[in-house]
Amino acid sequence: MFGNLTGAHLIIILVVIVLLFGAPKLPGLARSIGQSMRIFRSEVKTMKDENGDDTGSSSPNDSNGSNDSTPPKP
Repeated sequence: MFGNLTGAHLIIILVVIVLLFGAPKLPGLARSIGQSMRIFRSEVKTMKDENGDDTGSSSPNDSNGSNDSTPPKP
């Protein structure tokens, strides 16, 4: 999809971004994008850690020690 982009295309995109946001706002924009990416990565890592913990432990159905497939009756 982006394989056809050349250096000239990227320069045009950069010029359009500068015209839209203005040069003084670009550092703040880059900083906020960086913070957003950092938060996103930490959330993804947290989700992977939670999923990794679940796969390593026994399943909730085996927590009572019985191997019955029927649930206990009250």
